[in-house]
Amino acid sequence: MTATPRTVPAVLAGVLLLAACGSERPSQEGDAGQTRGVDAPVKAEALCPSGFLQYGSPPPTGEPAAGGRPSGTPTPLPVPSLDGPGENGAKVTGLYSWGPDSGCSAEYSADLEVTNRHKEAATYTVTIGFLTGSGGAVDNVEAIVESVAPGRTVKRSVAMSQLPAQAPDVSGAEVLKVRSVPTDEASSASGPCPASGVHVYADQGDAALGLRVLGLHLVNCGTQPYRLNGYPELELLDEDHDSVDSVRILQGTDRIGMATGGEGSPRPVVLQPGEAARAGLAWRNTTGAGDAVNAPYARVRAKPGARPVMVVPEFDLGTTGRLGVGPWKKDETNPGAGTGTARPQPLSPSAVPPTLPSP
Repeated sequence: MTATPRTVPAVLAGVLLLAACGSERPSQEGDAGQTRGVDAPVKAEALCPSGFLQYGSPPPTGEPAAGGRPSGTPTPLPVPSLDGPGENGAKVTGLYSWGPDSGCSAEYSADLEVTNRHKEAATYTVTIGFLTGSGGAVDNVEAIVESVAPGRTVKRSVAMSQLPAQAPDVSGAEVLKVRSVPTDEASSASGPCPASGVHVYADQGDAALGLRVLGLHLVNCGTQPYRLNGYPELELLDEDHDSVDSVRILQGTDRIGMATGGEGSPRPVVLQPGEAARAGLAWRNTTGAGDAVNAPYARVRAKPGARPVMVVPEFDLGTTGRLGVGPWKKDETNPGAGTGTARPQPLSPSAVPPTLPSP
């Protein structure tokens, strides 16, 4: 698919770029202060998703695009018709191709609906797959939908950037994965400091030859020292947020693998404001007799009585039935973390993965 330059006169582009181009109107306040989505149909001229320029960049020569002013209208593509909220509460409701005359710098976009079927407000991460006509993958895009009130449905749009010239055309889109956490337990790596005074989150980990290693991180974003002495408390949860009781949680990671970062005995840790700590997790995904265990979520308490935070480490525990949890250690590589104001990543924000030796 050859990408054709999107052009518009320089004067016109300077005016049009002043207008915001979002996937929906500003959110409205619903009952009990919960954010609710826009239920009215989204107009074609407003479909260019947030973060993508409505009319792209003006051409170097300042010449208008072929045919004059861009139309601002995408080409609708067919999507399966679904009744109800879809799998795990999310479904694709529209798919659009943005040609060179559309005025949007996105290549393709999809409309998404998320319905909260839980009893409390939830924050969702939905992975949308853009597909070829034969069902092959072209690209995957994640959408984060925050603070959906119980029983409410909200709408979002997700988009793909321009593809290489040889990339196949997109003919479909589907929900690949849905993850949700209670909004009150959403993890964060930065942004506003929670009432607990600490940011708690999981990194993306590392893997080699069936051995998995992942780090839990805690940053003191408050104004007082924060004390730790021991191991984080973990409760593993399945896709339905039910407890997984078939896995033994071990203190230390030395029975899982060597040099995984979770060895040693716990020692008192005092974190001054801006300082950080880390605890290593390790497990194996080997499979023998019995059913393999997958636990997408973990409810984490930094210490007894601490406010819980739910992370999404995607534990693929095979049939091993064991997860090693290391003690909290001061993280000297992360000074001053969490003191900025970047938007938090609610479900599983990236951090520098730990170095994993060969087992």
